[in-house]
Amino acid sequence: MTDRFQNFADLSTEMLDGVDYRIRAEDRGSAVVILAPHGGTIEPETGLIAEAIAGRDLSLYLFEALKAGAHGDFHITSHRFDEPQALALVGGTEGAVAVHGRKDDGSETVWLGGRDKAMRDAIGAALRTAGFGAEVNTTLPGLHETNICNRTRKGAGAQLELPRSLRRRLAQDANLLERFSRAVRSAL
Repeated sequence: MTDRFQNFADLSTEMLDGVDYRIRAEDRGSAVVILAPHGGTIEPETGLIAEAIAGRDLSLYLFEALKAGAHGDFHITSHRFDEPQALALVGGTEGAVAVHGRKDDGSETVWLGGRDKAMRDAIGAALRTAGFGAEVNTTLPGLHETNICNRTRKGAGAQLELPRSLRRRLAQDANLLERFSRAVRSAL
C-alpha cells in the first residue's frame, strides 16, 4: 500500500478540513495522550476505540477521513505523520498510545509495538488478563523515532494494531469495548 501523501502539508493542500477530514485534539492535561492518527474511513473504528480508552480525562487526538477511498488516500505512515496539532499534543506528554487498524489474519490478537517497552508490555499483560490476545509484533513494531506515538517528551510511546474483526466486535459490543478500554487504562 502506497500513501498518496508523504506528510500533512501535502495532504492539506488537496484536502479540506471539515469536508474531507476532521481533526479532534483535546488537551486534558494528562501525562498520556490516546490517539488514532488513521481514524474515520482509513482504519475504521480506531477513533471510537481511542475515544473509549481516553474517557473524559486522558488527552485525545483523532485524525479522521470523512470520505471513502483507497486506504492510502488519507493514510500518512506513522513515522511521517506530522499534523501540527498532533505533534504539539503528543510532544507535551510523557506517553502516548496510538490505536491502529490492521487487516484480519485469522486471529483477534492485538499486535503491540512502540519504543516504550514498559508501557507496551504492561498494556499487553492487562489485555491478556482481560481475555484479549496481545503480543509484541515485528511486522508493525512502531519503533521509528519519528513514529507519532514516539514523539513524546521521553521519545517513546506504545502502538496497538487491532485486526478488523476485533475492531468491529468492539464497535458493536459496548461491554466488550468497556472491558478493552479499562484494561488499557489500567496499564497506564
